[in-house]
Amino acid sequence: MGNINSAEIFCVGINHESAPVSVREQMAIPEIRLGDKCSLITDKEGYFEAVIISTCNRIEIYTAADSDKFSQLDECFVFLYGADKMGSLSFYKFQGSEMIKHLCRVASGLDSMILGETEILGQVKKSYAAAHLAGQTSRHLNKLFQNVFKIAKHVRTNSKITRGATSVGAAGVDLAEKIFGNLQDCNVMILGAGQMGEMVTKTLADRGVKGLIVSSRSHEKAMILAEEMGGNAYEFEEGLSRLFEADILITATSSPHPLLTKDQIEPAIRKRRGRPLFIIDIAVPRDVDEEVASVPGVYLYDMDALQKITASAHARREEQIIICENLILAEVKKLELDLSSRDEQKYPDQGNDPLATV
Repeated sequence: MGNINSAEIFCVGINHESAPVSVREQMAIPEIRLGDKCSLITDKEGYFEAVIISTCNRIEIYTAADSDKFSQLDECFVFLYGADKMGSLSFYKFQGSEMIKHLCRVASGLDSMILGETEILGQVKKSYAAAHLAGQTSRHLNKLFQNVFKIAKHVRTNSKITRGATSVGAAGVDLAEKIFGNLQDCNVMILGAGQMGEMVTKTLADRGVKGLIVSSRSHEKAMILAEEMGGNAYEFEEGLSRLFEADILITATSSPHPLLTKDQIEPAIRKRRGRPLFIIDIAVPRDVDEEVASVPGVYLYDMDALQKITASAHARREEQIIICENLILAEVKKLELDLSSRDEQKYPDQGNDPLATV
């Protein structure tokens, strides 16, 4: 039987560089289920604490566990998904200072598909909060995450990594602009009125699109967003019936399965009389079945396609990457000294507020 006081913190995961979107979408975990999923790990002998980060670009598990568990970390994914889904997946694993640096890079936006993206810090905070409120963290992971949040803020404050940075949604809009040039001549439909859909809609409004349609399962959300942005809102099914009006369709829902199939798209294409339809699917799991790409006149881009398009941005911002890496390295050295102490009186639990020190 292990001892939590002598536990070490490990990380195991996959991301947009190690696994395609077709794999990541099968493993995506809704935010509302993150806390419960952590218990599938901590219920196993030798695992004491767990935080799961699940975003469109990564699924990572942070766990405080017996020291001999590092070589067995792949089993954490087996606990969550079963052995039959592992296939030939290649996991990365970190421990010690490399683990701390990796989490700092993630929270700072340095490990994102869109370098310097601003959403990831909030996503990591929500992941930690879900695990904490579910009783799946204690002093090891509490101390780690609360300090990493401070470091991420320090990096963003003392560098220009977020200057000119973009989100995945904005990258989709950038792609649409590259394809069509002036978006003022385009009609755009947004499928999904959640956080990502809202972000994309605001970006499109700023670019001055000709017409904007918002369609969502939640008609009320679609109406609020469309009214705010000067567009039109439709319920989901009616929105699909108007798909032929759109030059660009951007999908950003949280559906666990594809919402658009080849059979649904083909009638819309026939009505367009030869005009192409560009679909940018920024959802994970994907909203659009990959067979849609075979429909003549449809150009489908998913997260993997966006990754290739945005890769060149990393090279152009090499100077800021170096600055951020040096900031992280300096702060991690300080944090390692802090984490080396196991005195619970000196470093008490932060209570019921998981973001108390942020």
